[in-house]
Amino acid sequence: MEDTRGFLDKAKAAMGQAAERAKDELEELQARRDLGQAQRDLGKLAFELIEEGELDHPRLEEPAARIRELTARLEAGEEPADVREGEEPAAEPEPAEPGDPDEA
Repeated sequence: MEDTRGFLDKAKAAMGQAAERAKDELEELQARRDLGQAQRDLGKLAFELIEEGELDHPRLEEPAARIRELTARLEAGEEPADVREGEEPAAEPEPAEPGDPDEA
């Protein structure tokens, strides 16, 4: 009987640890989603500021032009060139890591 009780205590402890790991992983996943949404929101805001003439930087010209091109094609009912017949979609640039000196 004592062996059974010891086994159950170990099983409960293992289940508690697994639940804690799952909770931590879920919190990290949610933080990653929140970060992605914050980056998308910042990108939208930056594009709006570019279009309003309040933000100007040479590194923003190409991505802003790409957004304009895709928007025009969508408004015209066209598919963007990079998703037509088997073409690979253009890769999205990786977000810069915080503190990246190239992003200053």
